[in-house]
Amino acid sequence: MFAIQPQTGTARNSDFRLISLSNGFCAAIATLLFAAFALVMQARPQQANAPTRKNPAERFGAEEGRKTFESVCATCHGLDGKGGERGPNVATRAEVQRLSDEETLRILQAGIPAAGMPAFRALGLPKIKAVMSYLRVLQGGSKTATIRGNGQNGKSLFFGKAGCVKCHMINGEGGFLGADLSSYGSNVSIKDIRTAITDPNEDLEPMERTVLVTTLDGREFTGIARNEDNFSLQMQTLDGAFHLFAKANLKHLEYQPKSLMPSDYGSVLSPGELDDLVSFLLHTAQTAKQAQPPGKKTKREEPDD
Repeated sequence: MFAIQPQTGTARNSDFRLISLSNGFCAAIATLLFAAFALVMQARPQQANAPTRKNPAERFGAEEGRKTFESVCATCHGLDGKGGERGPNVATRAEVQRLSDEETLRILQAGIPAAGMPAFRALGLPKIKAVMSYLRVLQGGSKTATIRGNGQNGKSLFFGKAGCVKCHMINGEGGFLGADLSSYGSNVSIKDIRTAITDPNEDLEPMERTVLVTTLDGREFTGIARNEDNFSLQMQTLDGAFHLFAKANLKHLEYQPKSLMPSDYGSVLSPGELDDLVSFLLHTAQTAKQAQPPGKKTKREEPDD
């Protein structure tokens, strides 16, 4: 029996070593599996967020276009693109906005020698495209993709509750006291349209001020000055009628720093209704732009006979 015990002890030790090795192997496998699982879990959110990596590049492109425009183009066209002493308005001018991307790119590359605009081909195509993209920003591009309003509801507001039609014309319908808004939505940004509705007295142009007139015989008129010189004043009153006054026959002439347009739309209309109204103006301008003949060339672009 004594001779057998060592063998039994050896067998037990062997079994113990086998069990230990087996446990160690399992622990190693478990560790590897856990590490692999952790790597997969870390990789998944990175893959989910992968599309957002384009945003910094897009922002860089827009920023590059802005910097190039301000350093190269703003000297003539102004920082806001609305024109300067040496260059025309390229932001809100309808003729410029109607140009396609291809036409705009060609002008930026080749210039317009007859008008004094140099060619900028030396900047390289990427920079020129970045400038063109920034120009579209100045022109209020991509507005229809960001506004949340309902254009049909906005149309009802324009011709109904908001009463815009009393002063403004759109597509041949409406009043004459205010500006024709048929293409207004293509000339300004969403923010500017909304501000023009809720705060019409901000950045008020001199010819948009309210004019109060009292004649020598006591008659009073309220309206907008349409033409004026040192001796006479032509004004349009709230009923749309035009009146011509000799200043020598006026008892009182006053220009008020406010617009005839109501300034309470911010409270009269809900935020959703304002979105609807802006959407209607944008949609109307877009429709008018699409209705224009495509590829129509100006006289300077037509080949000589």
